[in-house]
Amino acid sequence: MKRLKSAVIGLGFIGAAHIEAVRRLGFVDVVAVCDPVDAHQKAAVNHIDQSFSDYKDMIEKLDLDFIHICTPNYTHYEIAAYAIEKGINIILEKPMTMTVDEGKKLAALAKKHKVVAAVNFQNRFYPAAHYLKELIGSGEIGDITSISGSYLQDWLLYETDYSWRLETSKSGSTRAIADIGSHWIDLIEYISGLRITEVMADFKTVYHKRKKAKGQNLTFSQKSKAASVEYEEIPIDTEDMASLMLRFENGAVGSALINQMFAGKKNSIDVKISGTVASVEWNLDDLSNVVIGRRSSPNQIVTKDAGLMGKDTASLISFPAGHAEGFPDAFKQGFKQIYSKALDDKSETFFADLEAGLREMIICEKIRESSQKNSFVKIL
Repeated sequence: MKRLKSAVIGLGFIGAAHIEAVRRLGFVDVVAVCDPVDAHQKAAVNHIDQSFSDYKDMIEKLDLDFIHICTPNYTHYEIAAYAIEKGINIILEKPMTMTVDEGKKLAALAKKHKVVAAVNFQNRFYPAAHYLKELIGSGEIGDITSISGSYLQDWLLYETDYSWRLETSKSGSTRAIADIGSHWIDLIEYISGLRITEVMADFKTVYHKRKKAKGQNLTFSQKSKAASVEYEEIPIDTEDMASLMLRFENGAVGSALINQMFAGKKNSIDVKISGTVASVEWNLDDLSNVVIGRRSSPNQIVTKDAGLMGKDTASLISFPAGHAEGFPDAFKQGFKQIYSKALDDKSETFFADLEAGLREMIICEKIRESSQKNSFVKIL
């Protein structure tokens, strides 16, 4: 198999996760990193020889097959468009761009230049989560009548918690919805095979001003709350949490709580889907197991096992039953499909392309519109 060469732009928490997952593929070399801050040091920490502070310089000097864009949202369009026009395949963190208009332009550009372009909605690649899709597709639960769940985190619980994601100029007009809500929405549309047609949203911002520690603030960092730390007050105009009501194309109803201030929940995704015959549910806190609920017979728990699950789900399983496959493995499985698509355009894949990324941009925009109008808004 041909070896591919990639580079990662943005070396925060998520950029490092990309590097680790790509290396596990076995046929891809991460040959360079790019970051405007301490690029050489970050390259050394990740045992990568080449480092750059300017992505254009890196792209011009190296013969790259892929770049991973793990930078703040406001930089996504510019970097991705530059790479696509150079014929380089891209993997973007979500949300793919700052605005729907940027998303439309980027999707059209990728199509024009015939590059592989993906958005990293890695939750599709948990085996148990994907197994829900197989169960629903087989008719196991009958016709879907409701979809509910949540995405809960607590990393912004305190008013002294801070990140660039809180700044509209860098993150966009929504925060909790674009950051983690987009993951939940992509997952439930993918699993159910149903599209959301209308949304109603209620946003809540707990801290309209947050205390930003002077100096560099890293996502998920546990900064000292000591009295000696100096802070500056920053106004906040994006949501800490959102409550959603959903309507689906088949008439099913739904609801979701998206909350980045839920104490004790570090990264909890919950999905419950009911049908006319049975129900299915999955939670990331118990990531290997799917619960199938029935009325007239005992409920069933199916654990992650290639021998018990269908062909597509089995393709996402690398280890025997009883050996958990989690966050890094979901990245690896997604990247395996994306890189394989570059090697063989006919390979069977189900990663999120830029059209899927654009749909999430549109839904997030409509959710924000609903929160402002206090009414249901149609998804066009």
